[in-house]
Amino acid sequence: MNIPLKSASPAITPSHHRIESMDVLRGLVMVIMALDHVRHLFHSTAFTDNPLELTTTTPALFLTRWITHFCAPVFIFLSGTSIYLQSLRKTKRELSNFLIKRGLWLVVAEVTIVTLGITFNPFYGVFILQVIWAIGISMIMLGLLIYLPFRLILALGLAMVLGHNALDVAESAPGFQPGFWWAVLHFPVRYSLTIGHQLIYDYPFMPWLGLMIVGYCVGIWFESSVSPARRRAVLVRAGLGLIVFFLLLRLTNAYGDPHPWRLQPSALLTLLSFLNVEKYPPSLLYMGMTIGPALLFLAGMEPIHNRFTRIMRTFGRTAFFYYLVHWYLIHTLCLIVFFGRGHTWADTWNVPKATRFIIPGEGFSLPVVYLIWALVILAMYPLCRWYDAYKTSHKNRWWLRYL
Repeated sequence: MNIPLKSASPAITPSHHRIESMDVLRGLVMVIMALDHVRHLFHSTAFTDNPLELTTTTPALFLTRWITHFCAPVFIFLSGTSIYLQSLRKTKRELSNFLIKRGLWLVVAEVTIVTLGITFNPFYGVFILQVIWAIGISMIMLGLLIYLPFRLILALGLAMVLGHNALDVAESAPGFQPGFWWAVLHFPVRYSLTIGHQLIYDYPFMPWLGLMIVGYCVGIWFESSVSPARRRAVLVRAGLGLIVFFLLLRLTNAYGDPHPWRLQPSALLTLLSFLNVEKYPPSLLYMGMTIGPALLFLAGMEPIHNRFTRIMRTFGRTAFFYYLVHWYLIHTLCLIVFFGRGHTWADTWNVPKATRFIIPGEGFSLPVVYLIWALVILAMYPLCRWYDAYKTSHKNRWWLRYL
């Protein structure tokens, strides 16, 4: 990616340099993310079928799920870049302490606030470790790693991103059972904790940590000393390079994803098979497919300022607030629909799923899902605009840094 290497830590500067295109991209992925969550809770086949299963899905449903693949990797990558920019105005000790505390808070928030928003089950039949957990634990680890030389940090990040799919060989063996640490690092699992309580662990954190580290190291191109023209040129080359890398490596079916693409009955289905790469955990090809276009977006969007970028920037500047609130908003809509269909309170406990107020197979068609998504975004914007204004006018409130 043509990243200049540095063996020393960056100099601390009091200037606050913010690249608005990062907020715009972060906001855009938050908006797209809500589409996936609305689909997950409202679509008629969300709890009975896999939208990426080529034998049963439709192209529209597949692409509705596929486009949301960009959300988690782009957000985690940008989190790493933002951490680097924070390192320009904080000492290593200050940054390390902040990352560890914020990371711990995110892990706690995942298993309490986020889990409750997803399930609406106050008895916590499941505890969920997903993207907020991945961000939190990666922040904790990066908070420890930032004391290392820049070259070594970059090498560790690249090793995780480029090398973790080597573990696919062992995981594909018949009867493979991961040990505890293997599962924590690389293998999604379901754990029965006690009777009636389960842990859903879909985001093994090693590849996500590697991606955050790479994002951190790419942050050198977002320093104020780098001209916008030079930054955009580097981002375009890197973005195109990653896309070409994805296409060529995917064509080989040799490495980078545990599921090879195959010829299908039609050209369209073959294309969908080619694009159907693994998210749990994120494969090398998954990261290449998503981060390459993201870099091109950053390059193209940096000089643009219009109504669209202002709206997306608002979402991007309030991302965690947005994430927490939108789950409760979407699930409240599910509750309203649930009782509107004539179900009773007792029916909520007869559902064979951990998520309350949802009966598998009772959802809506895809066009209705898109309509609900649009309503959710319209409702979220004034809330995020209010919170952004509040946060801007109350910068002395320490707790706002964690929300």
